[in-house]
Amino acid sequence: MNPQPLITTTEAVDKAFYVIFGISGVSLLGITVAMIYIIWRYNRKRQPQPVSQKDHNIWLETTWIIIPTILVGIMFWYGWEGYLSLRRIPDNAIPIQGSSRMWSWLFTYENGKTSDKLYVPVGQPVNIRLSSEDVLHSFYVPAFRVKRDCVPGMETYAWFVAEEPGSYDLFCAEYCGVAHSSMITTVEAISPAEFAGWLAEKPAVVDAGQELLQKHGCLGCHSLDGSAMVGPSFQGISGRQVSVVSNGRTVALTTDRTYLEKAILEPDDEIVEGYPPAMPPYAGRIPDEDLSGILDYLMGLKK
Repeated sequence: MNPQPLITTTEAVDKAFYVIFGISGVSLLGITVAMIYIIWRYNRKRQPQPVSQKDHNIWLETTWIIIPTILVGIMFWYGWEGYLSLRRIPDNAIPIQGSSRMWSWLFTYENGKTSDKLYVPVGQPVNIRLSSEDVLHSFYVPAFRVKRDCVPGMETYAWFVAEEPGSYDLFCAEYCGVAHSSMITTVEAISPAEFAGWLAEKPAVVDAGQELLQKHGCLGCHSLDGSAMVGPSFQGISGRQVSVVSNGRTVALTTDRTYLEKAILEPDDEIVEGYPPAMPPYAGRIPDEDLSGILDYLMGLKK
């Protein structure tokens, strides 16, 4: 028995869209033509008095019921088949864990490799298991017609196939806070050979600190080059003089290791002046070794 051909999410959604759009367009055209004809044919100037005494027409009424029922049934069928295609995960799909948080994405592969961009092999289905670490987010890739909510405390999923190499936008489509519009990354579709090579690559030791910042979503709100983002830049953060709001009072502090550790674990206690209280607390959410690695990296950054 030949295996059933794979219907991609793009094909399933586009087919349902074109069928529904086509039926709606033909119906609109038919209703508009009939309306214009009736306005012209039964204009009061031509027919000052009604000439017909009929109060019903069984064939017209039957036709008006049967044809719309068939059309709605066709639209339902293609819509339902398209929905099922979005929910049926191919057996050979590559599993990838997708984690969302304010305001960044992190994708984890079976070998433990992580990336803030979603790398996928061309022509191979991928199954993204979605979760949220804080609030409601939404995984949305228009190029592949997939959109799925990331719900705190619940795992959802979305699958797709990238049929051509390229870089495709990946958005959060659910308003999730002040930096919602910046929660953008890409799907990088590369050849299977390139994907295998990328997956086997080890992160450079010199970038271990950046890997930890990326892993925990820090770079979604803090820049490394001094550019303005939701939170203060990490550039030259060690030993910086800052003004913070604590218990309603403005206090001048030096960003030493103790301050940075508290800013990560309990960010609401001391808010840097001029920035919103948008950072979620990491107490109980970040392993001690990761916290130590991040602090070592931040303390070593130069201006």
